Amino acid sequence: MTRLVSIVSKTADAAASAAARIAGHVERTPLCRSASFSDRLNADVFLKLENHQTTGSFKLRGATNRILTLSAEQRSKGCVAASSGNHGAAVAYAMRTQGVAGIIFVPEQTSPAKIGKIRSYGGDVRLFGTDGLDTEEHARQYATENGMFYLSPYNDEEVIAGQGTCGIEIVEDLADVDAVFIAVGGGGLIGGSGAVLKTHSAGIHIYGCQPLASPVMTRSIEAGEIIDMPSEPTLSDGTAGGIEQGAVTFALNQAVVDDWVLVDEEQIAAAMRDYIGSEGEPVEGAAGVALAGMLEKRDELAGKKVVVIICGGNISDETLKKCGCGNT
Repeated sequence: MTRLVSIVSKTADAAASAAARIAGHVERTPLCRSASFSDRLNADVFLKLENHQTTGSFKLRGATNRILTLSAEQRSKGCVAASSGNHGAAVAYAMRTQGVAGIIFVPEQTSPAKIGKIRSYGGDVRLFGTDGLDTEEHARQYATENGMFYLSPYNDEEVIAGQGTCGIEIVEDLADVDAVFIAVGGGGLIGGSGAVLKTHSAGIHIYGCQPLASPVMTRSIEAGEIIDMPSEPTLSDGTAGGIEQGAVTFALNQAVVDDWVLVDEEQIAAAMRDYIGSEGEPVEGAAGVALAGMLEKRDELAGKKVVVIICGGNISDETLKKCGCGNT
């Protein structure tokens, strides 16, 4: 327990340093009260709009912080990243703005919209693998063989610290928040932001939300170790896939997450429809997972101040149609 407390404190301190470092390089995103969701839950529901970030997701925070902490030698040799889309777009954007070259590997099933976004920021996109984990392993090997820096989407303390700046903004804007719902894939966003939130107030209840089709972190936490398990297709492609053995996010997730919420594909689609209908803008599947998690736990939230991190808004028309949202 002492070790976990130390990890949380160290991560929160690193997030504070990251916030100073990335200021001016990323957007401070809005925290907006949703009248619709507040009325439905009889609570004060706030949406942290990371879909309004420059590249359309929170990933720009971690990618920017990591690139800004590279040595001159590392920058000169370039970066390699692996991503289902959002991390790749963030890395491409951050590399372009900082004058760093690199390659981004994506799984073969990545949506054309997300690949197009990466390329629009100048990213050199290459397809490999069918699961996020095998793509990551290939990218890491490629980086090692070519003397380049591997920029992990979550398994890196500086990336986690960058994601933690989202938590800093939440407590600055809503100091008395009671509960926060966060979608979980590799665990970087909830690890970094959760450390900040718990350091601010241990009483903040943190919900980790995952699709039933790919509940790898949830099952790993239950098992007490990172497990290898297959993932099924899901609207939440940004959270799908395995977790690297030895990932630093595992202990952080153990320390900061109070409850795990698993939601099925219809719950995710319904939450996305609800959001688009009430807030008037598209949202991606991973954000739908966090919203669905909140709706699943609605009976616990009456009278509370609740934040849902809308982690991204990059979604194709095809995926919108799958969840019954048409071409909204």
